[in-house]
Amino acid sequence: MASIRNLKKDINFVMGDIIEAVYIHEMTTTGKPTDKTSALIDETISTFDALIAKLNDKKVEDRRVHLKQVEKDLEAAAIQLVEKVNAL
Repeated sequence: MASIRNLKKDINFVMGDIIEAVYIHEMTTTGKPTDKTSALIDETISTFDALIAKLNDKKVEDRRVHLKQVEKDLEAAAIQLVEKVNAL
């Protein structure tokens, strides 16, 4: 079972890297935020908040299964967000 602490770090690092990639894209293309990049950053932050809230949910039947599902959700969200970054 993944530890909660490590899972929180993974969520933080992955979402932080995605936001950093958006900022790098902004700096190398327009030099300032665009509507698309701002929307992508907002989506990344809301995904982060949702994953942390799901991780901190203590009212689950089986904690181990719940944490594995959060891990899968993180992976799916990261893939989706990275594809959006690549499409910029």
